[in-house]
Amino acid sequence: MGIKKDKIDFNADAAQSYGIYKNEAEKEIISKVSSVNISCGFHAGDPVSIKETLLFCKQKNLVIGAHIGYPDIPGFGYRPMKLDEDELEAVILYQIGAVAAFASSYSLSVEHVRLHGAMYEKAAKDLDFAICVANIVKKFDKWFVLYLPFGKIADEVENTTDIKVAREIFIDKNYDIFGNFSDTSSILDKDTMLNRIRTILHSGKIKIAGEFLDVNCDSIHFNSKNPEMSDLLDAAREIIIPTPYNYNKAYIAGWSETLV
Repeated sequence: MGIKKDKIDFNADAAQSYGIYKNEAEKEIISKVSSVNISCGFHAGDPVSIKETLLFCKQKNLVIGAHIGYPDIPGFGYRPMKLDEDELEAVILYQIGAVAAFASSYSLSVEHVRLHGAMYEKAAKDLDFAICVANIVKKFDKWFVLYLPFGKIADEVENTTDIKVAREIFIDKNYDIFGNFSDTSSILDKDTMLNRIRTILHSGKIKIAGEFLDVNCDSIHFNSKNPEMSDLLDAAREIIIPTPYNYNKAYIAGWSETLV
């Protein structure tokens, strides 16, 4: 059964510039969400873009998280890598530590962790891998929120590791009736995406090929590489009254009344 929600978190990735590559639309988009996932320099991001994003988030009072991925700048973190548990731990802790230390310099704190690319996709399909990642994240800070794709794996990770999990859905991706990505090359149009937000809020479901899939999600992910997301967010924020809430500001019994 779907779960109706009065409030929900919007999240987007940031600091995805590297060298001469710049994402000019990024700041406009992240200014309209409640949670910002800051790339840590392994799949994207460099010290200058990370610093600029941190300061922007501080100015806009946005909640920040570490956006971790495989060490793969040329492939933007989309290529799978075989890492043993020790290597994976080093890769994850290094990235979180870099952004957390940087943030601390500006009196900011990292509050959540979101996976990227191939690491995200593996966690969506491989329970053992997802649990391993969760335990590594928890080793850094047991109070972190871990963003994972909605579904059984996210539920099992939270139950097994006792880490707080924010269950996430992509606003622009196609899903099949089992909750898996389907036809990832196709992007939904604006009206379809807005209707998806409405149905998630009103019924805890999304419509797929004429059927409805229960979606227990806490956060909606917006693609900050797509400049059209800015207009979508303007329309989406009119649906969320008064504003999207960061997941970490939610109490177990329901959403808090403290604005981010």
